[in-house]
Amino acid sequence: MDPRLADLLRQFELERLEVNLFRGVSRDIGAPQVFGGQVLGQALMAAYATVDSHDVHSLHAYFLRRGDFNAPIVYHVDRARDGHSFAARRVVAIQHGEQIFNVSASFQVGEQGLDHQLPMPEVPPPESLPDSGTPPPEVLEQLPEKLRRMFEQQRPFEFRAVEPVDYLHPRDLAPLQHVWLRAVGSLPDDDRLHRCLLAYVSDYNLLNTAVRPHGTSYHAGNLIMASIDHAMWFHRPPRVDDWLLYTMDSPSASCARGFTRGMLHARDGKLIASTAQEGLIRVTKPPG
Repeated sequence: MDPRLADLLRQFELERLEVNLFRGVSRDIGAPQVFGGQVLGQALMAAYATVDSHDVHSLHAYFLRRGDFNAPIVYHVDRARDGHSFAARRVVAIQHGEQIFNVSASFQVGEQGLDHQLPMPEVPPPESLPDSGTPPPEVLEQLPEKLRRMFEQQRPFEFRAVEPVDYLHPRDLAPLQHVWLRAVGSLPDDDRLHRCLLAYVSDYNLLNTAVRPHGTSYHAGNLIMASIDHAMWFHRPPRVDDWLLYTMDSPSASCARGFTRGMLHARDGKLIASTAQEGLIRVTKPPG
């Protein structure tokens, strides 16, 4: 297995401290705090450890405080409900004696029912697009040091943006973007793992959609951005080691907050999951 993926999977091997108590480790991805997708994915994995034959179909999370990647995170699972068809869990992430995150998740036993979806957007295939996870070397050397450090970290996912990314000269763009993504190697046939990893990677690029119409981006270094909440609905079983198209838009930004939505389609056009997120966006200096 690719060492980047192997390291990611180790992050999802939580230590069980008690029946409903788990401990996870973090990784420094170059940001000043723990990556929100990591906390979300680990919390979902902790909830899954208390569920038998149900699969997660929705979750609603709040990011309360910055996570410290130098310290472990403890996850406490509240078994809110265990029913025949549905189960509910609430997970609280604790660090240094304080809550940093909580999530409520609903699980369902698989069953048949009505089935429809909106069509997948028509975009170029991922093979026709360049890697957008890291800027070219000539661009990377012109970015601030903290951004260079973030981009130089080895990532377990690869990204290919349909809309070109101008890291040095961002301009006003539509609040919409399409990004192909997938894990850098093959993963075990474990549906729970794929759902947790999909939650992990769903936090990438989403909030940045809300600043596209304003001639700036997170990479410009003039913004303070942080996720406030994150919601997700799982429609069909995912495979994160095959290409997924992440379509993101931002209907509104106001009051130092940006609201974004996302849809994740499989390569064959099936809608796998939907997301929604609101985040803090503070401008520290005007763009330009």
